[in-house]
Amino acid sequence: MLRLLTAGVVLALGAQPMTAAAEAPSECTGEAPVTCTYDVPPGDYNVKVVLGRERKPVEVLAEARRLMVSGSSAPVLHFTVNVREPEGQQNGFGGPGTPGLTLRFSGAAPSNVVVTPAPVSTRRLFLVSDSTVTDQETPPYTGWGQRLPSRFGQGLSVTNHSGSGESTVSFLAEPAMWAALQPQLRPQDVVLVQFGHNDKQTTAAQYRANLSEIVAGIRSTGATPVLVTPIVRRWFTGTKLNSTGLIVNGLGVDLPAEMRSVAAAEHVALVDLTARTQAVVEALGPEAAKALYLTREKRDDTHTSEYGATVYADLVATDLAALNLIDDRYWN
Repeated sequence: MLRLLTAGVVLALGAQPMTAAAEAPSECTGEAPVTCTYDVPPGDYNVKVVLGRERKPVEVLAEARRLMVSGSSAPVLHFTVNVREPEGQQNGFGGPGTPGLTLRFSGAAPSNVVVTPAPVSTRRLFLVSDSTVTDQETPPYTGWGQRLPSRFGQGLSVTNHSGSGESTVSFLAEPAMWAALQPQLRPQDVVLVQFGHNDKQTTAAQYRANLSEIVAGIRSTGATPVLVTPIVRRWFTGTKLNSTGLIVNGLGVDLPAEMRSVAAAEHVALVDLTARTQAVVEALGPEAAKALYLTREKRDDTHTSEYGATVYADLVATDLAALNLIDDRYWN
């Protein structure tokens, strides 16, 4: 049974757990996973999920494969999800997606789901980057930004304003990127900015100027920028990553070093993800590090697997928590 209340958007599934024997409401289909869709406009939504009697772990994916809950056995789950158009990559690289909110439940099935509009005061974490972070619509490609929402509970919305192929140059130039982001920002928002992989012919001076412009534009809204050096590629010479792996571009510019210098000069918080991922990849070595990337599936040593994206999202979460920019109450 579906209940729709006119005071806001409150959508609830019937009390029965959805099993092969139970008749699922029209908004929900399937068994493993169970997929539920809600006709809601773009915005931030609080979701309450009551699980069935089975106490097995559940994974919840929202929209374009964003991990909201990972392996929880709690009887009631709470999280906040961002609904936007396009659903996945901000630059439309993967298409518009489907309207409204889509939730997918693997493991324990939900017996009740309530979706309500989040308050205007909801804290927001924006991600600004390229294909290594974006909401990748098609597996096995997975950006670390897709795995980050599971680190937060209700009250904080992760908005992944990233897209494949984006650089500091294109981000500032394309209307769908910077021009679309800046008007959304407000005080208390935090914005993670990771660029480098596609700045292949950007000079050091231009790269620094572009980052400084993005930082200044974020600050002008009252939001807080955080610079994130790009993840490494799995490119080894012997047992160490070479310059390609460490994101030195075609002009010989050490892009992570340039970003560190901008962070210092502009007094911007920094997550040195290049250094963090370098340590992980070199500790694993050339062969074992393949599991972090799509080396085996796609011969791709730049884009991460679901596993690698999860590992890297955890690194980001750890360093972001240490910056104390997001209250403890929002963290899982």
